[in-house]
Amino acid sequence: MKNKAIEKLILELITLKARDLNDFNKVQRQIAKEFGLPFFTNDELQKVYHRMVAQKRMNRSETLEKLIRLKSTRSLSGIVVVSVLTKPYDCPGRCLYCPTEKGIPKSYLSNEPAVMRAVMCHFDPYTQTKMRLDALKAIGHKTSKINIRVIGGTWSYYTPQYQTRFIKEIFRAANEDFQKGPQATDLATLQNINQSSNHRIVEISIETRQDYINGKEIKRLRFLGITKVELGVQSIYDKVLKINRRGHDVNKTIEATKLLKDCGFKVSYQMMLNLPGSNTRMDEEMFCELFKDECFQPDHLKIYPLALLENTPVFKLYQKGNFKPYNKDELTSLLAKIKAKIPVYCRIERVIRDIPATDIVEGGAKISNLRQIVAIEMQKRNTSCQCIRCREIKTDFNMQNKYRVFRTDYKASGGVEIFLSVESRDRSKLLSFLRLRIPSQFYNNGKSPLPVLSKSAIIREIHTYGPQLDIGEKNDLAAQHHGYGKLLISEAEKITKSEFSLSGLAVISGIGVREYFAKLGYFLDRTYMVKPL
Repeated sequence: MKNKAIEKLILELITLKARDLNDFNKVQRQIAKEFGLPFFTNDELQKVYHRMVAQKRMNRSETLEKLIRLKSTRSLSGIVVVSVLTKPYDCPGRCLYCPTEKGIPKSYLSNEPAVMRAVMCHFDPYTQTKMRLDALKAIGHKTSKINIRVIGGTWSYYTPQYQTRFIKEIFRAANEDFQKGPQATDLATLQNINQSSNHRIVEISIETRQDYINGKEIKRLRFLGITKVELGVQSIYDKVLKINRRGHDVNKTIEATKLLKDCGFKVSYQMMLNLPGSNTRMDEEMFCELFKDECFQPDHLKIYPLALLENTPVFKLYQKGNFKPYNKDELTSLLAKIKAKIPVYCRIERVIRDIPATDIVEGGAKISNLRQIVAIEMQKRNTSCQCIRCREIKTDFNMQNKYRVFRTDYKASGGVEIFLSVESRDRSKLLSFLRLRIPSQFYNNGKSPLPVLSKSAIIREIHTYGPQLDIGEKNDLAAQHHGYGKLLISEAEKITKSEFSLSGLAVISGIGVREYFAKLGYFLDRTYMVKPL
């Protein structure tokens, strides 16, 4: 009886031309009531739908597939994220807050979802990537645009040989069902194949320490195809860094941020709340300073309240009564204040680590749905978060609405950042954005870290949100592929030439996006896509 009910539901949705979740839920309530059944799971809907299509009882429906897709939020940012964990390896840090578990990269736990997948795959990057792509496809996600997130130990501390093999295996997995004939083994060939692969890698991010970022490391990262760097900043106060045995001062963060931005990298800061030596007042002031001081200005943020774990040095301080974690109310209030201060050009990627609550001894960090609780608290305070993630268009795109281009300029790391965006008129919905940087060398008579960038402004990031579409696919219900990216690139070219009199524009393009920029007149020069103006 359940299958008959689902078949009727699917046919009703097609007949009524259901377009959004409101339509979907209305029809599902009617069918569930008629058959005396509870709501159907997306998994059940998927199986019946695909069987009906295979039996040619109905044609494929892109709209319906979107409505019944499992965990649809995984691809509502226009790409899918694939996390790949590095093998256990020694760490140069001795931080108080980091957990240590045998056979697991430092700072990670064996029962975190991504770690469990990695252990199952014996930390093999090819198997991890392949398994994740297969799983995403199995639950209905498009995987033509992939964001590879390399997690684990300090990336820059691994040997160059391991790094190269790790990235090669990721590309090999992404290319597998596209490449015919003898399999390529060298990184350059695998990258070239990926430019037109079925699974194009549009971004690769790594986690590393700021005291490992220098000119040599920058060249190494570009050779591998890295476009984004996550820095474990944790705090911008030297006293707090020293107490927590971080092993470097805040100047290393400032220097690394400047060098990375001048070479076009997207920069993400991992920040920690509730560190020994800090308090709620200092933590709140720290986030004000992050965006007031041009030495910082991160593009992306991960906010990690300290999770008190037994296998960390800070747990010993707790046992002695020298440390106490923030409780739920303290942490919720602090995060509500912080999120209200975030500018429109920054994206808060996370507000809590994916650590099981059962492992956390005490404190507000035990709350797994902390982000939702903070959102409720902000509603009570009549405040809102203006970060990129909170304003992404998701499924709210409507071709009939009027959208406009906004521009936000700010000083950062000795240069100028120009944040161009396509948004709704009230700026509540963000469709697309571009980060254009005028590097610091043009303001201090300096020299570019890389010769290819000596006379160019640089596009550090461009992204269009909403449900991911396949390469070349059109859909009036999704913001991608309506020319918003091209519009912003054209605007960036005009600004670079007319306002700053620069003769070229470079892009730190992900490997899988090179073909897109080539169609706009850009060509590959070393590891950047460039265009004379």
